[in-house]
Amino acid sequence: MARTGRRPGATVTRERILEVAREEFADKGYTGASVRGIARAAGVDPALVHHFFGAKEQVFVAAMRLPYDPAEVLRGITASSSRHDRAEALLRFLLGAWEDPRTRGPLLALLRSAAAHDAFAVTVRGFLEDVLSRHIAERFEVPPLRATALLSQVFGLLAMRYVVEVEPLASAAVDDIVAVYAPALRALIDADGAEPDDEGRRAGTDEPGGR
Repeated sequence: MARTGRRPGATVTRERILEVAREEFADKGYTGASVRGIARAAGVDPALVHHFFGAKEQVFVAAMRLPYDPAEVLRGITASSSRHDRAEALLRFLLGAWEDPRTRGPLLALLRSAAAHDAFAVTVRGFLEDVLSRHIAERFEVPPLRATALLSQVFGLLAMRYVVEVEPLASAAVDDIVAVYAPALRALIDADGAEPDDEGRRAGTDEPGGR
């Protein structure tokens, strides 16, 4: 009978690529690392890295052992929810992921590592700026500043509840947290108008009382 499934050699190669990728992201940050550089350090063709994982974003997700691909999550939320419901859908998904012991571990390790190690913090910051903020801006159709503000709200909540464990947030029911946070996120998603540019800010300071 013919054997099926992934060949042992492929598994070893895949794990080697992930090991090298973690080193490359740690040394060069998310922005500085590249699929080509990871492939070169692992001694494989870049096409093989793409075959196993896809683009750099997916390599990072796999190397950091993240339980979900953020881009896929955001696609699912925007496809299945109305614009008014996206804030609640995002909150419920993230809180659900952190409440689940099977997925909390990798997420907790990521935040703790970013808080404890400057080099890793640079890597995570690059991923947040280059990937998450961009995906949020595109999927939620908001300007970059509001996308980053939304991201900061969410990560602040997760850090306070699951890393620092500040009460009463740490022990609050998920429904109560959603009730408090969803309106703030919804305001960022639904706000009308573009962000003020430098000219607008300067004009504002020229008005009486604008200093």
